[in-house]
Amino acid sequence: MNASDATHAGFTVTVQPSGRTFVTERTETILAAGIRQNIGLPYGCKDGACGSCKCKLLAGTVVHGNHQSKALSAEEEAHGLVLTCCATPQSDVVLESRQVTQEGALPIKKLPTRVNSMVRLTSDVMQLQLQLPANDSFLYRAGQYVEFLLRDGVRRSYSMANAPKAGAMMELHIRHMPGGKFTDHVFGGMKEKEILRIEGPFGSFFLREESDKPMIFLASGTGFAPLKALLEQMQQKDRNRPVTLYWGGRRPNDLYMNGWVTEFCAGNPWLRYVPVVSDALPEDAWAGRSGFVHQAVLQDHADLSGYQVYACGAPIVVDSARRDFRKLAHLPEEEFFADAFTSEADKAREVQRA
Repeated sequence: MNASDATHAGFTVTVQPSGRTFVTERTETILAAGIRQNIGLPYGCKDGACGSCKCKLLAGTVVHGNHQSKALSAEEEAHGLVLTCCATPQSDVVLESRQVTQEGALPIKKLPTRVNSMVRLTSDVMQLQLQLPANDSFLYRAGQYVEFLLRDGVRRSYSMANAPKAGAMMELHIRHMPGGKFTDHVFGGMKEKEILRIEGPFGSFFLREESDKPMIFLASGTGFAPLKALLEQMQQKDRNRPVTLYWGGRRPNDLYMNGWVTEFCAGNPWLRYVPVVSDALPEDAWAGRSGFVHQAVLQDHADLSGYQVYACGAPIVVDSARRDFRKLAHLPEEEFFADAFTSEADKAREVQRA
């Protein structure tokens, strides 16, 4: 087979230590091929902006498409790291990704949903309840997200805010982004019973249940949504693994389900809740913790070497937590799981998972 034929046919990707293998097609990226074949590679944005899909290249060569330097720096690339979402193999490839297991990923489906209810939690956060088709099963893991398929082919991504349960609605928390094609509709013309099309589930942000380590959940703004789903999942399975939830916002109103969390804590003694506000005004009468939410974690936990951390929210919060928890509190790199919501400034779509 000549080089041209090999490029046309694609290459074999092997993921260690699981030993999973799959084949790419033509100029297909590693991640796109992995998703198509239910391999379960780690990823978040799929657009080279968040860095969640970063893996170690053990053998072979790849070519990277456009990506942000914060997701993969030139130094990291020189040390053999790749972004699978924008890396196209030029030969057979061997990767290291300890998140990949023999179990693989859940099947991805396209299906219609109906808007069952709309509740404004604040002036700029809407709680949507979506009804899935009764004759079609849709499986997802708490923490994952779906993409709305708009009529012009554009996609918008949001995390499920509830744990999967037979016959249950799908709950989403949507923050209004003025000028955003989808959120302007949600906060403007959307009506109950409207039919929307979705595809999913996507994402590798979900609870690693094989561990018995205590956990830190870190959220900023609507990054609370997928963590709410994780909490509900733990409640369903009656897990007693300790969790401390740190939820940060600029003002108290940004903690839009504060009452829900407080009530949930009362019935689940394994959960501790620390709300943190960075820019409270005098009229807020805020008496709780102040400052940046990831710094509140460090104030309470000088040593995170025995913890797992699940972080969701604005990229600056997630990136700061990843850096400082590893550098200052000795958190093992493989115990930090994150979903950083990228903005329209990062890419030409309104991605706001939760």
